[in-house]
Amino acid sequence: MTRRVTATAALALVAALVLLDVAGSAPMNPFQAPPLLALGSGEAAGGAHCAALPTAD
Repeated sequence: MTRRVTATAALALVAALVLLDVAGSAPMNPFQAPPLLALGSGEAAGGAHCAALPTAD
């Protein structure tokens, strides 16, 4: 019984966070969204820790 209550509470919290995020954000513009896979497009990755290449200062 306890696991079911805990799992239900966790799923409700995740659902509430997703709904709060969707309600508070602007609608996505598909024409300005970055491509999911940019294989061979020449675009550099950006916005992630793996895109933070070391720079020579």
